Amino acid sequence: MQSLSHLLQRLADSGIDFVVIGGFAGVLHGSSLVTRDLDLCAVLTPENVERLRETLKDLHPRHRMTPQQLSFLQVPKPGETVNNLYLNTDWGVVDILTSVLGLGDFKRLRKKAEEFEIGGKRCRVLALDDLITAKLAMGRDKDMLAAKELRAIATKRAKK
Repeated sequence: MQSLSHLLQRLADSGIDFVVIGGFAGVLHGSSLVTRDLDLCAVLTPENVERLRETLKDLHPRHRMTPQQLSFLQVPKPGETVNNLYLNTDWGVVDILTSVLGLGDFKRLRKKAEEFEIGGKRCRVLALDDLITAKLAMGRDKDMLAAKELRAIATKRAKK
């Protein structure tokens, strides 16, 4: 988890506008469920892809969804359009999506996102109610369990 926090802090310094989504967002909201990856939503313009390459280059980023584990430093070629990135790095897995099932695109997520401070860096995190919606939309057993815990957290917050 500490490596994911460091990875998040580094990405926060990159100048790329993103929203933390997925299990790590759940942890930031108070979930006790452990996550082994960092999921983000961002606009993957060619400029942002180049910023990501520069930010991650010393962490040996590789595409984890390809059998050859192609280097992110070489693929995609500069200027090519990218919808999603699924990367392994020396500090852990980072997935960067342009939209979230059940919610929509980055612009929609950013509008409702909450700000958290992580290691002295301000980061946008998917709003708790949006995170619950996303987990329910995924429909996997682990997401249903997470949604149940997140609803309990939301109920507890509402009582305060």
